[in-house]
Amino acid sequence: MIINLSPVRMDTTLTLKIEGDKVYVNNEVADFTQLLEGATLPYDAIGSNWFPGDVSREGGEITLTIRLPHGPNAPVETRFPASPIIVRNNGEVTLPIYDIPAEEDYPEVETVEVTNE
Repeated sequence: MIINLSPVRMDTTLTLKIEGDKVYVNNEVADFTQLLEGATLPYDAIGSNWFPGDVSREGGEITLTIRLPHGPNAPVETRFPASPIIVRNNGEVTLPIYDIPAEEDYPEVETVEVTNE
């Protein structure tokens, strides 16, 4: 399976799992087992906002696009993925980092000199 990522700023995180031709997105299943060789399923027929593009099967390989939510401090690699994820085995799909925690800003503390008189 070839999974293209479409990054979008969201407060929701994503879990992605593959079982054969089934894709579990946050425990919601999209079953593409009926998608025939050479066929394309339009994104609006899928019924899920997680799939912003069409799904196709060519050469026995399913190709799809998944929305990739990310936080306000996501690294560049998450916001601009270099290539699709190629999945060859069933199981949980490792996704790019959602967010990098921002360093907390602490107010500067004034130093006071104390003398013992």
